[in-house]
Amino acid sequence: MRTKPKTNKKQKIKKWVNNIVSGILMILLISVATIVVISKASGGEPEFFGYQLKTVLSGSMEPGIQTGSIIAVKSAVVKTGYEKDDVITFQAEEDILITHRITEVVRTGDSVLYRTKGDNNNAEDMNPVLSDNVVAKYTGFTLPYVGYFINFSQSKNGALLLLIPGFLLLIYSAFTIWKVISVMELRPKEQVDIVGEDGGKSTS
Repeated sequence: MRTKPKTNKKQKIKKWVNNIVSGILMILLISVATIVVISKASGGEPEFFGYQLKTVLSGSMEPGIQTGSIIAVKSAVVKTGYEKDDVITFQAEEDILITHRITEVVRTGDSVLYRTKGDNNNAEDMNPVLSDNVVAKYTGFTLPYVGYFINFSQSKNGALLLLIPGFLLLIYSAFTIWKVISVMELRPKEQVDIVGEDGGKSTS
């Protein structure tokens, strides 16, 4: 008995799934490579068109900004123009940046000081912030947990991140090739099944 030809619908679905998975893995590989290269080249967090990505290492601004998140901040241009409730990133000590909320703006002549506080802290920061020490303003954009990834990418072993999506892509490609070979091997067997016992092809 002749079997009904398989519809192309399943093949099209499989093709779309293969393309989507391959595309995702390729985008992941390119994204990881871009983050690692930019981080290494800049010696810190990536910067795009005046916006910087900063890694949050403490929970002082939780729950709005979680530990291990990355946040987008806009580089400070007019450092004396910030207002109460703005969230700013400022230089506290050498190589130490803090992102806290302004609780009060103190103007004395031409100088401006900002009193700041972490949303999760019980008290204001001990020392007011000189306007000259303001680095950027928080834009409200945050991605949780990605900061851990960026920190690792800046470490000595950060280049290993490039191997992970590449390895996954290699495994998936090998699996796809194996599936194609399996289908090619099954086709002769399917042809034998539709041959009648008398050696002639069945038409019903």
